[in-house]
Amino acid sequence: MSDTWNVLVPSEIDPSGPSSLADIAECTGMDEYDSVDAALEDIGRYDAVIVRVAELDRAVIDDADRLQVIAKHGAGLDNVDIDAASERGVVVCNTPGANSRSVAEHALSLLFALRRNHRAADQHVRDGGWDRAAYTGRELTGDTLGLFGFGAIAREMSDLAHGIGKDVCMFDPYVPDDDVPTRVQRVTEFRDLFARSDAVSIHAPLTDETRHAISTDELAALGPDGILLNTARGPIVDEAALVEALETDALGSAGLDTFETEPPRAEHPLFARDDVLLTPHVGGVTTEALTRMSERAAGNVRTVYEGDVPPSTVNRAALGEETD
Repeated sequence: MSDTWNVLVPSEIDPSGPSSLADIAECTGMDEYDSVDAALEDIGRYDAVIVRVAELDRAVIDDADRLQVIAKHGAGLDNVDIDAASERGVVVCNTPGANSRSVAEHALSLLFALRRNHRAADQHVRDGGWDRAAYTGRELTGDTLGLFGFGAIAREMSDLAHGIGKDVCMFDPYVPDDDVPTRVQRVTEFRDLFARSDAVSIHAPLTDETRHAISTDELAALGPDGILLNTARGPIVDEAALVEALETDALGSAGLDTFETEPPRAEHPLFARDDVLLTPHVGGVTTEALTRMSERAAGNVRTVYEGDVPPSTVNRAALGEETD
């Protein structure tokens, strides 16, 4: 390891993070290569990688002879082969909570827009219409919001929902009872979350356990007036089942910031529907969140450079480090 590290950073990253490493590292953006693939093919010259969406699979990591740390710009690590990194002694860490408020606000904005028929009403006015009765909406106060997963984003979502008078319930078997606020009702059976909620917002990581966890039965339980919100990871929802539920009126509407395949194909059957709002995985993309994620990811790189392990390291046990 040299005194000065070489750090590969995303093409799009707030400059505050890389700038903070100027005294210990030379940062190279992926956009300085012809493509992301070309950047990853050169991975062997880097001591650290700050990654957003690029795939760091086993093949890439096996070529990373100098790599000491993979610092995720964000929370989700489904694009990083953590086992491969652990086998090579590479620290894998993320920035949990850095974009929580932004994602929660985005999810809530989708819920507001769906309850008030914003997409269809907007197009109606643009087409010259003025049929006010056709776009009667519903207030959110008194409805129940279900949260699948109860990490940092869901907690922010819970606070926002309570602020507008919504009841909140949650399902997360990995959160102990004493870590659930008294005003949030715990649901112990997954299907019950959907049966008891007017809207369900997904805030779980993508794992083998959660892949396609939401499918036909869950959507049917949510019901013909129910709303599904996904600002987490697309494959948590069985997209074919979602399309069918909307087409058969088994589900009321959906707000999606993530998809099974990103970007979704041009002929995707959801594109033509007025009861669906679609955004391009931008829930965590705000000026404030981007700055926090950049600076915290860079801070994690510095921590490893200085010989320590960041608190957000996800493979601490595999590396033989003591856990708190």
